[in-house]
Amino acid sequence: MTKKQILNLFYSLAIAGLAAYFAYVKGWIFTDFESISPKQAHALLQQNPNITLVDVRTAEEYAKEHLAGATLLPVQDLSENLSKLTRVKDKKIIVYCRSGTRSVAASRILVKNGFTPLNVTGGINAWKGEGLSLTAF
Repeated sequence: MTKKQILNLFYSLAIAGLAAYFAYVKGWIFTDFESISPKQAHALLQQNPNITLVDVRTAEEYAKEHLAGATLLPVQDLSENLSKLTRVKDKKIIVYCRSGTRSVAASRILVKNGFTPLNVTGGINAWKGEGLSLTAF
């Protein structure tokens, strides 16, 4: 192989690795939880008020806007605060963030600890984009 071919192979592998990492972070691959659309989440919340809704953004983001009835558990603190969810361990938990990336990470933490999360694809941004209310169900 020439030096140019080796570099091309290296760049191709690097791009493939970045693409795989991005797909993993977005929850497109290697997930053991379900992702749902904002409309599906809204319908579930209307049908079953006992579903737990968890916002995994920061306290500042939560204070600006959040979905009615959501419990704030920032993803960076989630592992240390799982005890706050033990009463709902056998129930579905809808998880959301701003764009859907942090909720994927949170959903992975929840699954590892025996919970059944439903990740809202696109987060609160997609929720608003669908014209859904932030304050009432």
